[in-house]
Amino acid sequence: MKVADVTRFLESLAPRAYQESYDNSGLLTGSPNQEVTGILVTLDCIEAVVDEAIQRQCNMIVAHHPIIFKGLKKITGSNYVERTVLKAIKNDIAIYAIHTNLDNVHTGVNKKIAERLGLQKVKVLSPKSQTLTKLVTFAPTAHANAVLDALYEAGAGQIGNYKNCSFQVNGTGTFMPNDQATPHIGQANTQESVSELRVEVILPTHVEARIISALKKAHPYEEVAYYLTSLVNENQEVGSGMIGELETEMLPEAFLSHVKACMNTPVIRHTVPPERPIRSVALCGGSGSFLLPEAIRQGAQAFISADFKYHEFFDADNQIIIADIGHYESEAFTKDLLTDILKEKFPTFAVNFSGTSTNPVRYLID
Repeated sequence: MKVADVTRFLESLAPRAYQESYDNSGLLTGSPNQEVTGILVTLDCIEAVVDEAIQRQCNMIVAHHPIIFKGLKKITGSNYVERTVLKAIKNDIAIYAIHTNLDNVHTGVNKKIAERLGLQKVKVLSPKSQTLTKLVTFAPTAHANAVLDALYEAGAGQIGNYKNCSFQVNGTGTFMPNDQATPHIGQANTQESVSELRVEVILPTHVEARIISALKKAHPYEEVAYYLTSLVNENQEVGSGMIGELETEMLPEAFLSHVKACMNTPVIRHTVPPERPIRSVALCGGSGSFLLPEAIRQGAQAFISADFKYHEFFDADNQIIIADIGHYESEAFTKDLLTDILKEKFPTFAVNFSGTSTNPVRYLID
């Protein structure tokens, strides 16, 4: 198995097209053609993790946070980033980061947190727009099913929990081939009328090239008529944060204890709880304070995230409980998520859960 096999699988689950503009997900060191001897899964890739990979004979590290976040103008070992990258390169270790793209897919980081908390009826809190495209094409009626099957196989027609979705209208296509054409139907310089099906399907914008390639390969015509339209629709499967419901409502103190136990965090910074039970819960792994207004707008009674600044706690305004559980603690179970999906895909291959704690924060608790 090669590095490219692993990255291709991970990007089928969390496409890099869904990472934020400031992010640096993807293969950071190593070659896609490098053969993999073992994979080490971690939240952060630091020197100690590279040392662990060497000791455990793993030449690929899959991390949530990218060790190279900003551009490196030199690699002299003058700081922990440069030292980590140097050590990985010297030991032929590939580093792959799957960061905000894993945050933004509905099966990723936030879904894992929701599962830990036992939330039900979960959905993306702030869906992204402009990630979808509509394809319209026309196929002779006798070949329409074959064309549709090819589009579905390539990734078109998926809407939420429904697949093979399309809109179809019967009509008549007209054309006249010239002397240079080799038509599937008709003859040169003769006007033709063919019973055709107009087909419309939705597709993720980032797979547009793959869909068009599949369309042209499956379509019987020499020249395939189609057009693409970018959509501003919200994509309910891609976006920031999640919101769901507890199975049974809890009083604030019991809820905070529940969160503390489920997320294995030593301390929670939180606002003064309103005196009412909690049922609807919003959450975001990592730094999620930007989602607080949306959590309030959707009626969440609690918002779980990390990295809130002092003045941001005032924004709860007695409408919601802010529960800051710590950045590391909010994403710690991402390692479990990545390990599980890699083991399921590659059951006979060595996928290792890193034993190195990379949390740079310590708590003094009496």
